[in-house]
Amino acid sequence: MMSRLFAAVLAALLLIAAAAATDAELAKIAQASGTPDIPGLKMVWLSPWGEVRSAHPWRNIIVHQTEGPAGSARGGALEQSKSPTRRGVTVWVETDGTVYWAVAENLVPTHGDGANRNDNKYIDNKATYRQVVRDNSIGVEFAGNYPDVATGPTAAQVAAWKILVQVLRARYRIPLDCVYAHNWIDYKDARYCEGCWLATLARMWGE
Repeated sequence: MMSRLFAAVLAALLLIAAAAATDAELAKIAQASGTPDIPGLKMVWLSPWGEVRSAHPWRNIIVHQTEGPAGSARGGALEQSKSPTRRGVTVWVETDGTVYWAVAENLVPTHGDGANRNDNKYIDNKATYRQVVRDNSIGVEFAGNYPDVATGPTAAQVAAWKILVQVLRARYRIPLDCVYAHNWIDYKDARYCEGCWLATLARMWGE
């Protein structure tokens, strides 16, 4: 498991080095409206950005992983765009790294389980218990861990996440320690830690 993840990270670093913008360029793009081109990301805009001041006041990022097969992010994003507040998230990431922005940023999809984790298994839950919830957290869903739920993200997903998390944090002024894995804040499937590797990477990259 760890060797697969390590290989994915190494491959992702090569992809990132070939395509990424500078932090300053990403910060500027993050304040745009419409459907901006984001260097290093293949973004499919099912819902364009509005003025950032009109967005929902997101204070956290929650990283999810779905058991859907490769290709399911597109279908999930299309369904989400038709019913924005259904169970799901705002942003979907396919195994090939394609990012689907599915929901207008002033709407709140149903995701998370109410921040019900209070056992401090992964992080100190004093600041998250019943507090990091859908109403203040933008959700990102990574597809593809099927049929083995313990399968890690692909190199293309890791490379996309490196850029995407910078853009989300810059656009909504989200602190680094407010990037969470779903399993860190909710009791989830005991077979794997949903979103944990991706959230850990995001925090490492931001240091």
